[in-house]
Amino acid sequence: MQGQPPTPDTRVADAEPGNWVDRWAPPGLRPYLRLSRLDRPSPALLLLYPCWWGLALAILAGQDARWEDLWIFIACGIGAFLMRGAGCTWNDVTDRHFDAQVARTRSRPIPSGAVSVRQALAWMVLQALISFGILLTLHPAAISLGVLSLLLVAIYPFAKRFTWWPQVFLGLAFNWGALLAWAAHTGALHWPPVLLYLSGISWTLFYDTIYAHQDTEDDALIGVKSTARLFGTETVRWLKYFLVLTVFLMGLAIITALMPKASVLALALALVGPWAMGWHMAWQLRGFDISDPAKMLQLFRANRDTGLIPLIFLGAALFA
Repeated sequence: MQGQPPTPDTRVADAEPGNWVDRWAPPGLRPYLRLSRLDRPSPALLLLYPCWWGLALAILAGQDARWEDLWIFIACGIGAFLMRGAGCTWNDVTDRHFDAQVARTRSRPIPSGAVSVRQALAWMVLQALISFGILLTLHPAAISLGVLSLLLVAIYPFAKRFTWWPQVFLGLAFNWGALLAWAAHTGALHWPPVLLYLSGISWTLFYDTIYAHQDTEDDALIGVKSTARLFGTETVRWLKYFLVLTVFLMGLAIITALMPKASVLALALALVGPWAMGWHMAWQLRGFDISDPAKMLQLFRANRDTGLIPLIFLGAALFA
């Protein structure tokens, strides 16, 4: 019945329909898995892709693929899902009062009463500890970067309270893996992963501004800031800027990484990636409709394909 409060096992409003948590997970675990956003696992790829970009670019730059890179690849995959889960849990703890006032988020586990704050914090620590155990298997430079990333994860949920650009802070946190994975392979940082990191931040500004347009009315009522509210009817113009910057910086990262050693074919293949990524982002802009929250969610979810595109071409370049 409309207006009823959610029950402890209520499906979260913006979860992917028919997701495995709602259908198959044990009822007692469902609230915790929902805290980790495992009822909508696809956005975890937005955290994972920059890790894999950084690893592929590092291998291409050095022309020195090693067996341990397979473990870095796997560790990034497990770590991305765990740290996204820990970060989302922390976000829900800090935003619990805001979430209770927004239609799309009031069914989340904490505001719905399915999980207490203390239980959520324990769940967050568990995920973070497992992630830390995986991190300890990597190069010391990557371990240092991984520990440093916790500062960004801790700050992000508060950004919407003090800046109109909280999406920048999300980008800083979500794309950190580009630096970490490069360092895990090379043992140090160089300019190419920094440029790749900046490209990822621009991409995050693109997709998370689209995502934030679902909540602009509620955010205005409760005083939450976002680039969606800041840009308003000028959003498409700003998204075009982010598109161009994403493609330019990723292309520059590839050129600076590959020029010394890679073949012309490998360089050409790798550069197709950001070009094709840009076209996919342009396709999203053609469907952009500020008045249709469902369309905004659909376009946001399309970015799970956007980030895969450059990875495919970087992978092809590895075999060129």
